[in-house]
This record gives sequence, structure tokens and C-alpha cells, in this order.
Amino acid sequence: MELKLLNAQGQSASNVAAPDTIFGRDYNEALIHQVVIAYQANARGGNRKQKDREEVHHTTKKPWRQKGTGRARAGMSSSPLWRGGGRIFPNSPDENFSHKVNKKMYRAGICSILSQLAREGRLMVIENLTLEAPKTKLLSQKLKDMGLESVLVIADNVEENVLLASRNLPNVLVVEPRHADPMSLVFYKKVLITKEALVKIEEMLA
Repeated sequence: MELKLLNAQGQSASNVAAPDTIFGRDYNEALIHQVVIAYQANARGGNRKQKDREEVHHTTKKPWRQKGTGRARAGMSSSPLWRGGGRIFPNSPDENFSHKVNKKMYRAGICSILSQLAREGRLMVIENLTLEAPKTKLLSQKLKDMGLESVLVIADNVEENVLLASRNLPNVLVVEPRHADPMSLVFYKKVLITKEALVKIEEMLA
């Protein structure tokens, strides 16, 4: 597999060889879907809380007498059948949303995503990405010159200037190879990898 190598001006200088075991795999939609859903589920926190009939603040007085009114029997207004009553099976903060994905499946899913990005021409390699100063304007102009608006940048050693300059750009994310998650790989339109990061990814997914 040959990946497009860009120079500092964003022009295609040459190609760089990449292993087919990582960047030449078939597209496995079911596996990618499973990996992305698992990533989203594992990032979820147990922050939902509902009250049962014991916790809602209601009087324990019987709403009306048992017989003779023509209405259904009722013991107290905190019943789950009543509006404003407690829930029968309430959500609790300690609820577990995690999905288990084997390491082999996770790596295969990442390889499938990278392979599809390479086939679609959305994956590019650059020698390195540096800035003279931590200015958002400088990074924005540099990416604009390359024709990159929505981009995930994967760098081996993220420079502080690049990291600070990217924080105010909503469609730009700069991460190290170990933090390149499947959700970001799918979300951003283009993926820009430095040459050193490409070697690190090959070592991680080999």
C-alpha cells in the first residue's frame, strides 16, 4: 500500500510505503460499527438518577376511601401508576454501560478504518508539523493551504505550539498515536499522520 506524502506546503511530494496488513484490509462494516459503539458506551458515565416510590416526596395518606367512590382503589400518591409517582425500575448512578471488545477485534477494527480511509484518499502522511508560535491563526492558515478543514492530526511527539494552536479550532484535533480512537478516525474528513507516528502505529497494530 502506498500513502501520499505531503511536504510542508501541503503538496504531494512522493509516496511512502505502508504495510498491507494494516492499510490494505477489507472493509468490515459490522466490526467497525461494533468497535465505535463500544467506544461510545465505555466513555459513558453513570450520571442518571431516578427515584423509586420510597424516595419521591409524597404524603402517605390514602387519597380517598377504599370503597364507595366508584374510582379505582389507591393507597398513596407515590404509586408508579400515578403521574409524579416513583419509578418501578429506576435508573441508578452505578449503572454499567461498558461493552467488552477483545484486543484483537479492536485492532482489526482500527486497521479496517485506516484501510478504508487510505482507499478513499482521506489518509495522508507528512514529514512533520511544526509552528513558530502557539497561534491559532498560523495553524489555521497552514491547514487551509493544505486544503484541510476537518482533520485529525496524529503526531508522535505533539509540539506544544501545535497543541495550543489547535485548541480553538473546532474541526481540528491533534493527538498521539495511542490516543487515536475509532470515533475520531470516523468523524473527521481527513487524517494527517506524521512519518514518525506512522511507524508507531505500525508497531502498535502489528
